[in-house]
Amino acid sequence: MKENGKESISWSRKIPVRYTADVAVLGGGIAGVSAACAAARDGASVILVERFAVTGGNATVGGVANWSGETRGQGAIFDEIIRMQEAWDSIVPYPGPYKHHSKERIFDHEILAVILQELLLRHGVKLLLHTQLVDVRTKKDRITEVMVCGPSGPEALRAQVFIDCTGEAMVAHTAGFSTMKGRDKDGVTLPPSMMCFVRKVSGGSTPQLPKGWFKPVVKAEDLPMTSVWPNGPGGNALKIKVIGFDVTDTESMTALEILARRRMFEVLDYYQRVKKQPWLFDHCSPRIGIREGRRIVGDYVLTVDDVKKGREFDDAIARGCYLLDCMSPDIEKRVAMVNDEEAHVPPYQIPMRSVIARDSSNLLMAGRCFSADQLALSSARIMPTCAMMGQAAGMLAGMAVKLNSDPRKVDAQLVRRKIEKNGAVLGVR
Repeated sequence: MKENGKESISWSRKIPVRYTADVAVLGGGIAGVSAACAAARDGASVILVERFAVTGGNATVGGVANWSGETRGQGAIFDEIIRMQEAWDSIVPYPGPYKHHSKERIFDHEILAVILQELLLRHGVKLLLHTQLVDVRTKKDRITEVMVCGPSGPEALRAQVFIDCTGEAMVAHTAGFSTMKGRDKDGVTLPPSMMCFVRKVSGGSTPQLPKGWFKPVVKAEDLPMTSVWPNGPGGNALKIKVIGFDVTDTESMTALEILARRRMFEVLDYYQRVKKQPWLFDHCSPRIGIREGRRIVGDYVLTVDDVKKGREFDDAIARGCYLLDCMSPDIEKRVAMVNDEEAHVPPYQIPMRSVIARDSSNLLMAGRCFSADQLALSSARIMPTCAMMGQAAGMLAGMAVKLNSDPRKVDAQLVRRKIEKNGAVLGVR
């Protein structure tokens, strides 16, 4: 059988419904962790599915190791994460209230991976690591089960409410619900970056790239956009921009990872040979850091105009304040899609309608696959804001379970009051 010129097959098999829960969270990034803990705090039974060995997403697996924007007033779950990082002495002190691109909090991302797993376990969340989403089973507009596959093989997970925190909207996409990606004219997404970690060694520079391998950078003007920041005593990290790929396509994502590791050594070689930095390659993040994949179409699509005007919503469940962080996807240099003055935005609110999937009666979302246009996402995708959205989605899911209701029917004002009671600052004035 052929569809759109390509051969297709139909397949089916019986698999066990091994897992049941009130709330299933797919994706264990900072949004997923926050959603799972928040729903569990409300008394729901929660299962969190994560494809890597640790939770944390870009913060851990991606090696970003930096909270951008405001880190206070994000809600009880994020506050607890910060307290645990402080107890481990693995985060820099609070630098004061966020101002336009002025405050960052560097942390140890490997320690955060341990902190997050313990946080989830303390909340009674059931973790399924090394487990990937395979398929989604629906009945009309309702998800009944998701099929997952881990070391045990294919199994089914049944829940009352599902929360898509996959980053690439994999639950919604697999279910056939409406998604969007990239800029309107061509769907091109914000560019990803590879994190390369180095350690300082005595005895001067230590070139490592053999002759004949790749294409070494010999002049500063040939460097892609590269950011250098601390990575603990004796260490540094290089964040290297890579353009020209579609992170929602399997073959393109594969080619992206291959090129990113080549570029990593080409750039590192420049710092070793030309800049004489005493750096030795240590490791790179297991996965390139994705800024934008698919976004789910929600009951409301947050727009860049909402962000620029500092819009308030009656059903507000989260607050953003970070600049429009939108590097050009067409140029590998440090070129932004908007100028610095346009990038500065006031605090703004994110409505509950933007974390409810328009096409489903029981799918919520949080993190970078929430319902927003590309430029609005470029601000709201930072991890503290994703944590805030995740906490809200988890609370909404927990309340829906208690009320035996679809999330969309839960009183938004009750949700907002609960969120604020749990430490989230939603005011923008």
